[in-house]
Amino acid sequence: MTITVNLNADLGEGFGAYDIGDDDSMLGIVASANIACGFHAGDPLVMTRTVRNAVAKGVSLGAHPSYPDLQGFGRRPLRMSAAEVEAMVAYQIGALMGIAATAGGSVTHVKAHGALNNMAAVDEGLALAIGRAIKGVDPNLIYLATAGSEMARAGRTLGLPTAEEVFADRAYDDNGNLVPRGQPGAMVHDPDVAAANVLRMLEEGVILSVTGKRIPCTVHSVCVHGDEPSAVAMAGNLRLTLEAKGVRIVPLPELRGRF
Repeated sequence: MTITVNLNADLGEGFGAYDIGDDDSMLGIVASANIACGFHAGDPLVMTRTVRNAVAKGVSLGAHPSYPDLQGFGRRPLRMSAAEVEAMVAYQIGALMGIAATAGGSVTHVKAHGALNNMAAVDEGLALAIGRAIKGVDPNLIYLATAGSEMARAGRTLGLPTAEEVFADRAYDDNGNLVPRGQPGAMVHDPDVAAANVLRMLEEGVILSVTGKRIPCTVHSVCVHGDEPSAVAMAGNLRLTLEAKGVRIVPLPELRGRF
């Protein structure tokens, strides 16, 4: 049976006069884009440019909400109530929806960014707050959640279409969580190693942790971080490798019915 999967990247993460990553090149490789909504990166013009380019290339649009942490790129944990998180996520989704409408596109999924994503992966209350925000804005939006996480469970609990995601360029601990970026070996920089890891996840349904533990996983989508210097080479090699193995790469909405 042919394997069909989504390939996504976190994009639109520049701000003002500053660019981060080669979004134009990435949009020629990936099938879905998670677009910063102004809280960790992005601004109205960056969002507009990214959305227009994505729509022109047939790349599906996702909101990439974050903690309000521009200086820390959304990677610093913040203490916020569930009500604050719910309102904050809904606010950011709405911002991208407005920009998308001006470009003739529509937002079809939501993926949390950085510390918000990492914390919600293991915090049921936080995962549910994000899910309630998504459902409150539009119950047809796909909750793109880290594979095996509390977010994946929260999405299903809330009756949201929930897609599970793995990371091509990150290492995993023995609990199936991402190794924190500050620790040695947290990032996978070799494109061939990343591609081999993803093929294992798709073909065998397992994540291999840094200690060699095999952790069962479901994979609907694969992420390559767009802000890394090696992002274009990583994503390009990954797509070529997957397609050479007969894997179909499609926008996330085309996988509805599989999750």
